[in-house]
Amino acid sequence: MLSLLAAADGAQAPIYWVDLGLTRGIDLKFFTLRWYSLAYLAGILLAYWHTLKAIKTPGAPLAQRHADDLFFYCTLGVILGGRLGYPTFYSPELWSHPLELLKLWQGGMSFHGGLIGTIIAFAWVSWRGGLSFWRVCDYVAVAVPIGMFLGRLANFVNGELWGRVAGAGVRWAMIFPEAPDELPRHPSQLYEAGLEGLALLIVLMLLFWKTRARFRPGLLTGIFGAGIALARFTVEFFREPDAQLAAFAQSTGLSMGQWLTLPLFAAGLFLVIRALAKPELGSSAPAPA
Repeated sequence: MLSLLAAADGAQAPIYWVDLGLTRGIDLKFFTLRWYSLAYLAGILLAYWHTLKAIKTPGAPLAQRHADDLFFYCTLGVILGGRLGYPTFYSPELWSHPLELLKLWQGGMSFHGGLIGTIIAFAWVSWRGGLSFWRVCDYVAVAVPIGMFLGRLANFVNGELWGRVAGAGVRWAMIFPEAPDELPRHPSQLYEAGLEGLALLIVLMLLFWKTRARFRPGLLTGIFGAGIALARFTVEFFREPDAQLAAFAQSTGLSMGQWLTLPLFAAGLFLVIRALAKPELGSSAPAPA
């Protein structure tokens, strides 16, 4: 990413996305294995791997059998919630053609829908196992930005979800082939990958492994929620709104994505304040058998 921006800094013309030689997936002859699908899979597997490491620390709120159940239901929650959230928040006309919702290969996933799906999965596993809901969320939330990072990189590789038209001073602006014009635009997918992916991942990992933040139930979850809301709210200023919601963004002054981040930010901030106001848990509590 940095080499790309550095190369663009010395260029006098905008970058053409098609000249980057990117492909949408791996051609296996009988079908194409999409990078976006691989990004989802890699994000889930890496989050699972990190959670297995995290629950080996003293005072962990769940055992491996809980983690196994959690990631099974979280995978369902991400896919079903993300897919059903897209027509709910961004494209209501799809509800008139329910069979179209089954065509996952055509895209259309909502982060907020996937978030709701995973919260339901957390609640179910926590209730069934008699676990602390917020502590379970804390141990998984720290690894979620991995999937966000990979997913946004996949969006860029797919040449989708491009940004708004960029000013003359944005020398790394790109021309995307599927955009409605040939004007140079912000590569907002990379902005999102950097903010809601890499930056948030570094912050949460440092807090989890280098501090005692994990002994304040809800703190890491709150930082995740507020952080990703703030990152997305910022990047939406550079991202082109969905075509069907362009008029909505123009009339309200904010995109649908920005409106949806406001309650998420408020909830995250509430959790942070609540966690800091309560005494820290002891670190010697035994992990469940």
